[in-house]
Amino acid sequence: MDTVKMLAIVLIVAGGLGLAYGSFTYTKETHQAKLGPIELSIKDKETVNIPVWAGVGAIVAGVILLFVRK
Repeated sequence: MDTVKMLAIVLIVAGGLGLAYGSFTYTKETHQAKLGPIELSIKDKETVNIPVWAGVGAIVAGVILLFVRK
């Protein structure tokens, strides 16, 4: 399997996952304080929304790469 086919399949799968889930959440530590033996940290949850057009665009680009040959 060549590189172009692998990239096309990755784009199609990523676009499908983007359409199916619509967003993903991750946790990041923002502030940290050390006061002797005591450590304080704040964890923020961030949500990233994936636009529908990005998912559809990735699928279309993958299909074009998969089926159109030069």
